[in-house]
Amino acid sequence: MTKTLQYQHQTQIGVALIAPGGYALDEQALARGIQALRTQGCVVHDYYDHDAKHQRFGGTDAARVEQIYAAIDNPQVQVVLALRGSYGMSRLLPLLDFRRLAASKKLFVGHSDVTAFHLALLAQTGMQSFAGPMLCSDFGDVELSDFTLSHFWQCLQQPEQTVTVSAPNNPEVNVSGMLWGGNLAMLNHLVGTPYLPQIEDGILFLEDIGEHPYRIERMLLQLKYAGILGRQQAILLGDFSNYRLAEHDNGYDFDAMLTYLRAHVSVPILTGLPFGHIRDKLTLPVGAQAHLIADANGFQLTTHNKLTLAGQF
Repeated sequence: MTKTLQYQHQTQIGVALIAPGGYALDEQALARGIQALRTQGCVVHDYYDHDAKHQRFGGTDAARVEQIYAAIDNPQVQVVLALRGSYGMSRLLPLLDFRRLAASKKLFVGHSDVTAFHLALLAQTGMQSFAGPMLCSDFGDVELSDFTLSHFWQCLQQPEQTVTVSAPNNPEVNVSGMLWGGNLAMLNHLVGTPYLPQIEDGILFLEDIGEHPYRIERMLLQLKYAGILGRQQAILLGDFSNYRLAEHDNGYDFDAMLTYLRAHVSVPILTGLPFGHIRDKLTLPVGAQAHLIADANGFQLTTHNKLTLAGQF
């Protein structure tokens, strides 16, 4: 309880819960997440109906679209938080009116499958959103991450935020550009569609889970061949975990893959970004201007938010 109390807010924040992808696998985590938000001074507006789940989704496609619209139409809501990722956002993209979503000025938060939403919103309207924690996996954890919650609320409240990361063996970099990206598989999935923003001189951040290094390499090569990587100032890699190497890999692991990519991609590739399917994660404003400085010991990332909670009241 002590850790959650420090995140209470003088003005109550309205948080809408939506399930644009999968349904809650653990109803106890769902309940813990709602209670954690309330303890942190939030008023929770729950648009997810566990009894209305459909197949592997948190409702039919139409019902999940309605969850999103109900959240943005509620004037008491400032933050729209995804329940979890999994899969399902791809189905909703052609059903959503992104200009209506942008006009709401809500702060949309999530990661993983929600990457498709972040990038589509940016591509269609130029509006910023937040790659960050989700209800079940983060707010619903048995022991909340002080790191995750601290950075989450800081990012949503402060127009400028700087994070310093200790990460050895990275190239020297000093660049500025738009921060964008998210889940690698989801970003790859959007190539050639109107839902992938065309970012020049950006800072691209990426993460994924359960993808063997050769699949990570293959997806990054697709982005290289499509001309996307070459248009960036730098590539920031977050967490890539939960994969299994095989005997026939013969020493081909993540580090070997990274060495190959660094030799074949002209843009500097950095590792160590605390973001992804991990307990301690940053919240990153997708579509914000950013400044990245790196040396052999680590890097510093400064972001300038277009949207904050201060503008919601």
